[in-house]
Amino acid sequence: MTSLIRKNASGHAADGDANLLVNEVVGITGGIGEAARLSRAAAYDVFLRGLLPARDGVALLAVGGLGRRQCAPYGDLDLVLLHAGVPGIDEVAASVWYPIWDAGLRLDHSVRTVAEALSVAQDDVKVALGLLDARLVVGDRALADSLIRTAADHWRRTAVRHLPGLREVTEARWQAHGELAFLLEGDLKEAAGGLRDVGLLRAISAAGITDALRPAVRAAHLRLLDTRDALHQQVGRRVDRLVAQERDGVARLLGLRQLQPGASDAARQPGVVVEDGDALLRRVAGDARTVSHALDDAFRAADRLRSGRSRNGGGRPVRRPVARDVVEHDGELVLARTAIGARPDPSLSLRVAAAAAATRLPIARATCEWLAAYCPPLPAPWPADARAALTTLLGAGPGLVPAWETCDRYGLVDNWLPEWTRLRSLPQHNPVHRYTLDRHLVQTAYEASRHARDVERPDLLLLGALLHDIGKGLTGDHSTVGVPLAQAVATRIGLPPAEVELIGTLVRLHLLLPDVATRRDLADPVTIASVAEAVGDTGTLDLLHALVRADAAATGPAAWSDWKGRLVAELVARVRTALDTGVLPEPPTPDPALLDGPLPVVHMTGDRVSVAAADRRGLLATVAGCLALHRLEVISADASVFDGRALVECRVQPRYGLPPDPVPLRADLRRAVAGDVSVTQRLRGRALAARGGGAAPRVVWHREAATDAVLLEVRAADAAGLLYRVAGALDEAGALVRAARISTLGADVVDAFYLVGGWPDDTTRARLEAAVLAAV
Repeated sequence: MTSLIRKNASGHAADGDANLLVNEVVGITGGIGEAARLSRAAAYDVFLRGLLPARDGVALLAVGGLGRRQCAPYGDLDLVLLHAGVPGIDEVAASVWYPIWDAGLRLDHSVRTVAEALSVAQDDVKVALGLLDARLVVGDRALADSLIRTAADHWRRTAVRHLPGLREVTEARWQAHGELAFLLEGDLKEAAGGLRDVGLLRAISAAGITDALRPAVRAAHLRLLDTRDALHQQVGRRVDRLVAQERDGVARLLGLRQLQPGASDAARQPGVVVEDGDALLRRVAGDARTVSHALDDAFRAADRLRSGRSRNGGGRPVRRPVARDVVEHDGELVLARTAIGARPDPSLSLRVAAAAAATRLPIARATCEWLAAYCPPLPAPWPADARAALTTLLGAGPGLVPAWETCDRYGLVDNWLPEWTRLRSLPQHNPVHRYTLDRHLVQTAYEASRHARDVERPDLLLLGALLHDIGKGLTGDHSTVGVPLAQAVATRIGLPPAEVELIGTLVRLHLLLPDVATRRDLADPVTIASVAEAVGDTGTLDLLHALVRADAAATGPAAWSDWKGRLVAELVARVRTALDTGVLPEPPTPDPALLDGPLPVVHMTGDRVSVAAADRRGLLATVAGCLALHRLEVISADASVFDGRALVECRVQPRYGLPPDPVPLRADLRRAVAGDVSVTQRLRGRALAARGGGAAPRVVWHREAATDAVLLEVRAADAAGLLYRVAGALDEAGALVRAARISTLGADVVDAFYLVGGWPDDTTRARLEAAVLAAV
């Protein structure tokens, strides 16, 4: 800004000129990038210099973003009015603060002497960090320099002592805000790996503990600042959370584009790209991981410095061998001297990673850099040492994730698996997933190591876990698309053809067990026979069962539950019997409690609700609706007629909160199945109120999936009472439902209904489908 400000006799800017300058300052919020941030800082400096008269013993200091000249478009002004005990300082402060507020600018301010500022910094480490960014804007330079120099010197002398407490505060912040790298709507400032953590790196570097602001970190920092600039500009106000609805707009402002898998054929022509907010998420995730890894490294450097100072006698740290060519030195892993040569072993980086994972010790930064620069690519097929090291690495348990992340930050993983470049930081938009795709794969391998003793080939389980979702991000069903990719990796690693084929089977069938267990009738022999035919043998069945549990644990808590685990275990047990004996298990007999006593009978145990009543149409819909009224979600339902009694057996779980009171639930069930009109009216009113929007529902037919029925799948948005509405529509359309399975996938459900009879007539099926869609 080049505007000149005329001052009146008192030294203040003239009101008209000050107002003009305020308007100019407020109008400079636009612009993305370092040049725009410097321009904003310069404009604010000019504005602030017009507010403080020239006077000895008073100085206006900028801290925070303005102190670093990294002003966001709608950021705060963080100012300290420093004085040497001069009289009338409150009036001076008012003459500075009020014009800032009048300009509509957000202000964080304080008025202190040098002694007061240093005292507060000594008691509050956050203030101490803030003073490291302090910069004189206008006023007494000697006074400002005194505080800035003293605060920096004090931090250098006390940083090692303060960092453990600072780390505790930082970890609490991470717990509250999550990891930016894995959040679909992360806070660019407060989340782990965000801008606040870069401030910590700057402070650690200022203390001389380690070179925390290396080029990769600086580049990541600038990109995060650019992202925040674009977010402010997109929203038109101060906001640090990158929410989904702003993602594409921010990506466009940053000029980020990528080829979008699944786009139209025209969009996928060579040289044509599609604007995509996923490119932004991937860039933010990569930058956040760079920052997080650097901060972990910096905290470890501080720990080593502190332990070195406390070491008795000032002795040198002990070196001890931990694996071939790998030595522990001062709490980190480094290369043995004999490993460093003109022609390093191609498997060396994998062996170092395996040692780090097994010992849970970090790899020294210099070692990672040397391996990245000098370790040659692995030949195809891999040597036996490399395969063994990969198995050790994947099976190391808790040490796997940090070791893999370190190697990934330095590009070592790309040398092992070139496919990893496409997978890195790929977002997964289903809210059930808590990690990006690459981290999910590594996490699945870690979870799979817990089941290594449950299978005959734990090495294949670990590799299958790492590769099970390798097809994601490409057009088509990832379970199918991923098979040749996973088999290519297995071949390159050096597995024999039979094991390569088995890896492909694990990838292709890794969703089979949970899909069948939650969507099909496990008492139907056709269900068991189809799974047994697909799996082929008990060894593969065990591998798939372990992979399912590992995949669910790595996905997130919403992906697994006790009831789902029981269903999968029941399916595995039945399929194992079929594979071992060749005999399909008999369907279970009804609950004996339902077969005795006068009707209606209501029996409730744990997560099961069973009802016996006089046979009539619509009984399943009535029971499902009554359960929905009491906030119970039906997971599976079976309807049958036994010895003249109509039986409905449901597995349920609370939709939210605590389970309902069983006494009124049992009473409502008895009245409802007996035909009480008041209960059915409540059911219809609640069902209408529960209808919602969302994507258009679909109906899919499966004609060969059951022994005596055709299967109708309803894919729709999840809603309370959905089973009641669909079952009621099927009943009114003349269909007899013998069983239902409900599978919740985030905000959507796949409800499967077994309809007795073949329903061969296209016209009849179309009428039934229309009735179901109208009910949904």
